Amino acid sequence: MKKIIFNLLLLNTFILANINTIVSILPEKTFVEAIGREKVHVALMVLPGNSPHTYEPKPSQMREIANAQLYFAIGVEFEKVWLPKFKNLNPALQVVDLTQGITKLPMTAEHHHEDAHEGHHHETEGLDPHIWTSPANVKKIAQHIFDALASADPKNRDYYRENLDTFLQKVEATDKRIRQILSSVPKGTAFMVFHPSWGYFAKTYGLTQLPVEVEGKAPKPRELINLIKEAKEEKVTAIFTQPEFSDSAAKVIADELHIPVIKVSPLAEDWSDNLIRIAKAIAGEK
Repeated sequence: MKKIIFNLLLLNTFILANINTIVSILPEKTFVEAIGREKVHVALMVLPGNSPHTYEPKPSQMREIANAQLYFAIGVEFEKVWLPKFKNLNPALQVVDLTQGITKLPMTAEHHHEDAHEGHHHETEGLDPHIWTSPANVKKIAQHIFDALASADPKNRDYYRENLDTFLQKVEATDKRIRQILSSVPKGTAFMVFHPSWGYFAKTYGLTQLPVEVEGKAPKPRELINLIKEAKEEKVTAIFTQPEFSDSAAKVIADELHIPVIKVSPLAEDWSDNLIRIAKAIAGEK
């Protein structure tokens, strides 16, 4: 009975919406809903608490794929495997690449060799998919969303444009607030992260992210010692970890340095508050 009610509710949502869309991650859902509002139904693939590196859609989500008109792709890992399958299921599905016009950064790691006194920066395979952690990139993402919605539903183009303008004002306000918070933070200030998800945020605001791990690999004991040494030298005041990843190594470093471990996910729904929270932690604000 519950399944029948759920399917009826889902069908009703599809009927009421002008455009049925799919997004990979929560921040995208925030962006699309801000611009499409009640005229767009947004189905989410990577549910909270899951990682886009390994996610597999559920049968109910595949049903939503079958009924969708637009898929907003943002370059996260699971899309490489599943987008072709989604297209096979729904040949009419239009895939919108939200990464267009955005220069991606390489995923970088701080490798601490056992036979060296200092760490060395190395580029690892692949590009950083976390483009939405920079307000400048979010503006471009929002424009792509508007273009796709206006093309799919031209009679409501002015409606989507008004919503886009409102959303861009919020993005501007977010950027301005972050810059105010970080105004007293010296350029190049380092912050430590367990998983290197904040490269675009760091570059935008002249900061340096120091990853504890990269590509899922936790540091070895000798590397952990070097990380602690480096964190002391850089005067790191907090370590950011994600609910989607283990943070045992980060806790060891935090305990040694008597600094907090702050759980914050780049996949959080409230994109603006999330970035402001990180800026405050880096600046030492409560």
